Amino acid sequence: MTSNIDSTADTTQPPGVSPYLGSRVFTLRFTSTTRGARLARRLVAVRLDEWGVPYGTGAHDTVVLVAAELTANAVRHGHVPGRDFRLFLHLRDGAPAVARIEVGDTRGERLPVRPGPLPEGELAEGGRGLLLVERLADRWGWCPRPGAPGKTVWAECALT
Repeated sequence: MTSNIDSTADTTQPPGVSPYLGSRVFTLRFTSTTRGARLARRLVAVRLDEWGVPYGTGAHDTVVLVAAELTANAVRHGHVPGRDFRLFLHLRDGAPAVARIEVGDTRGERLPVRPGPLPEGELAEGGRGLLLVERLADRWGWCPRPGAPGKTVWAECALT
């Protein structure tokens, strides 16, 4: 696991100031395993709480769930033996503040597709990750990784 953490704003806010002000960035590489995806989800949750998006709020739960789905997909569909996936979390100030989650993997030939409706009564264990992202995120998409093989899947969630 490699770290490149750049938190550009203080995590303590004066009284009366919106907890979402400022621009904060967290990025880290994780092993492309279920353990790596679980650790990424937990660190997103911790970082959001440190940045003033508290545990148990709708905004916190939404961003953590979207991050969990994107990291799980990177492990399940983007895994290349010996290669990590990269998580990038950016909290932008504004009205409303926006959390952007990016997950990059090194498997460029397996591209995400917009999910269609699930058949009625479908009880499959998988196949709902991007459907959740589609419904929870305000925007999402993917792009090739610049200067490297693979792709980056991203989602943006307004913190309202």
